[in-house]
Amino acid sequence: MKLTLFIWRQKNAQAQGKFEKFDLDNVSPDMSFLEMLDTVIETQMAAGIDPIYFDHDCREGICGACSLVINGTPHGPELATTTCQLHMRKFKEGDTIYIEPFRSKAFTLIKDLTVDRASLDRIIQAGGFVSVPTGAPQDANALPISKVNAELAMDAAACIGCGACVASCPNGAAMLFTSAKMGQLALLPQGQPERRKRALAMVKQMESEGFGSCRNYYECEAACPKGISVRFIAKMNREFMKASIMGE
Repeated sequence: MKLTLFIWRQKNAQAQGKFEKFDLDNVSPDMSFLEMLDTVIETQMAAGIDPIYFDHDCREGICGACSLVINGTPHGPELATTTCQLHMRKFKEGDTIYIEPFRSKAFTLIKDLTVDRASLDRIIQAGGFVSVPTGAPQDANALPISKVNAELAMDAAACIGCGACVASCPNGAAMLFTSAKMGQLALLPQGQPERRKRALAMVKQMESEGFGSCRNYYECEAACPKGISVRFIAKMNREFMKASIMGE
């Protein structure tokens, strides 16, 4: 396939950025999106040009590092798919593709398509630890967890922390991410001792990082590569309200 790419280039957060045009020939439909970008980098390096910077790690849809906005959509046009698992067969001959970084006040741009998403890590860190008594491990079958709660906790734990929910939200909210990380522990016995303390601390950290508030646009759920439901946001709001009234 022949494709035209417009890729965002920016030296750092203080510099002015712009789109640069790249014309590609012979793009295989079996390539992943990142493999296609690899060919651009190889061409740039061969020509002695500073190559584009973008994040990647596992390339298996697990780590969430491959965070790009493709034609205005975080991770691209394929639903429930990370950028690294998006294949070029999703595009057609002659397409024009715009590639940008995740944009958010809380995500400082490092270079080109790479942003610092450590703010999400700090929200998790604010949640603290989970109390685990010493001694012999308890038999798993003796833990009083209903099948419904176990499945909901697994749904929340599927979050890979990529930040697509933030990039897609008109308000730049991280409430889907925060609610998933909070919700998975709130549903399990192991998360009960610090439950209220965790809710207060994580919401406080989320707000201090400069993320916006949820306005029920539901863009976060649509963009999430793991299909995290917005119902976790409602649960987080209940957790926070209860903790605010009852205290830690």
